[in-house]
Amino acid sequence: MRNMVAKGWILLVMVGALMLSGCPMLVAGGAAVTAGTGTYMFVNGELRTDYNFSFDSVWKACEKTVAEMKAVDVIPEKEIGSGTIDAIIDQEKVRFNVTYKSKNLTTVGIRVGLLGNQLASQRLHDKISDTLLQR
Repeated sequence: MRNMVAKGWILLVMVGALMLSGCPMLVAGGAAVTAGTGTYMFVNGELRTDYNFSFDSVWKACEKTVAEMKAVDVIPEKEIGSGTIDAIIDQEKVRFNVTYKSKNLTTVGIRVGLLGNQLASQRLHDKISDTLLQR
């Protein structure tokens, strides 16, 4: 019995450590791992990842995601190599930051709400990934 309790505590500590470290395996959705690099960073309320697609392809996938989520008050601002899409989705303010890194590497950062909502941002990244994989 004592041995089982000790193993339970060890498992709990290991899972807690993985969650606190932001382990991509716990954060990343299955489809997103295929389309993106599989590494997510949640920094200052924004969930970021890289996609192995051109800037234009990723930008179009973000626009399609915004449309499919029935966003309102959509304000896209696209420049050469970077852009933002501000919108209201499910009554939450959302910002997509899209940045060119190289020919087929684009970073997308998504912030949902004032402080950031990691799960909601992950859901949007999953939709972007699904769109990119359908091309």
